[in-house]
Amino acid sequence: MALSDHLRELRGRVLRMLVAFLVAFVVALFFFDLIFELILQPYESAREALDDSTSTQATIAGVGGPLMLYLKLCGLAAVVATSPYWLYQVWAFILPGLHAHERKWSRVFAAIAGPLFMVGVAVGYLTLPKGLEILIGFTQADLTNLVEFGDYLSFLVRTLLVFGISFEIPVFLVLLNLVGVLPGRTIGQYRAWFVIGIFVFAALATPSTDPFTMLFLAGPMCVLVGISEVIARFLDKRKAARSPFAGLADDQPSPI
Repeated sequence: MALSDHLRELRGRVLRMLVAFLVAFVVALFFFDLIFELILQPYESAREALDDSTSTQATIAGVGGPLMLYLKLCGLAAVVATSPYWLYQVWAFILPGLHAHERKWSRVFAAIAGPLFMVGVAVGYLTLPKGLEILIGFTQADLTNLVEFGDYLSFLVRTLLVFGISFEIPVFLVLLNLVGVLPGRTIGQYRAWFVIGIFVFAALATPSTDPFTMLFLAGPMCVLVGISEVIARFLDKRKAARSPFAGLADDQPSPI
């Protein structure tokens, strides 16, 4: 295809993504109350778990604050709801430029990466109330903690993204193994350093900075890295079975 044809195809796919987003946005307007309750539920759970000495209240600032709240929540819901469609459009635009084996592995990783990301988001959503409870619990008895909803929404989105992206790390480890960069024995050799790195990453990446959220993120990541090591070692054995020289180092002398 000529460059102009590629640009026309890109324009068509972008327009289809925009139309899908606008339709989902309009539909989300009718379900605003349900979306709002879903977003606010972690804060409400944290407030119920706090003792009577801690006072907190969710607020919204500005004359245009309620309108911006509608737009932000409905826009966020539309992006999430249409994510399978616009991700498919991106993948379909890239797919013709891939080789046959690259297409096969891209389908496999797309089928695995999507559910893993959703599992990470779900874990982040379930652990968020505990993190909020700990952070708000530092409020002194004579003070009222006013939680501005815009800041709370940003905090929630960052937390869910951190958990979702973190659960994709095993996919990248297996991908590095497939291209020959990271053998399975290397993952096992540096397993302790992987665990330390995971806990450091979890401590720095979680916005709540409390130990419970860090453990809820680091624990599943350690398990997933262990699963990645098993898969990498299995793939290495398959490579070695196909080629007797696959596991040899570059400077190892040949038996010949």
